[in-house]
Amino acid sequence: MTETRMSTAAREVLLRLAAGDERSLRAILRATPEPEPSEEVAVGSSLDRRTRMLVRLGALLALDAPTDSLRWAVELATAAGAGEDAVAAVLLATGSTTGSAQLVSSAARLAVALDYESGVPDEPALTY
Repeated sequence: MTETRMSTAAREVLLRLAAGDERSLRAILRATPEPEPSEEVAVGSSLDRRTRMLVRLGALLALDAPTDSLRWAVELATAAGAGEDAVAAVLLATGSTTGSAQLVSSAARLAVALDYESGVPDEPALTY
C-alpha cells in the first residue's frame, strides 16, 4: 500500500474539525440559506425558520454531535426565536426515539452548549 501525504492545509483543516474547532465548523457548516418561494414544498406550508433550526438541533442530538455543533445549533435556533423551553423540548422529543443512553449523553452536551454548569443536580429527578 502506498502512503499518500495530505497537504499541510488539508491536514490542518481535518485536525481542526476533528478537534471541534468552532471557527472551522462555522466556516464549513454555514447556515442553510432561506429557500426561495419557488423552492418551497408545494403541499401545505413549509417549515418556518424557527422550526427548521429546531429540527436541525434534533438531528444533531440524534447523531451524537459534539458540543460545539450543538452550541452553534442552539445559537441559530435562539436567533430564530426559539427559547430554552423549546430547545429542551427538542431534547425530550428526540430522547424518546434515540433511547436513554443517547438521551443522557445529549442532555449533558446540550447543558454545556446552553452554558449551564455541569454536574448532577442537588436533588434527584426521580425518587424510588
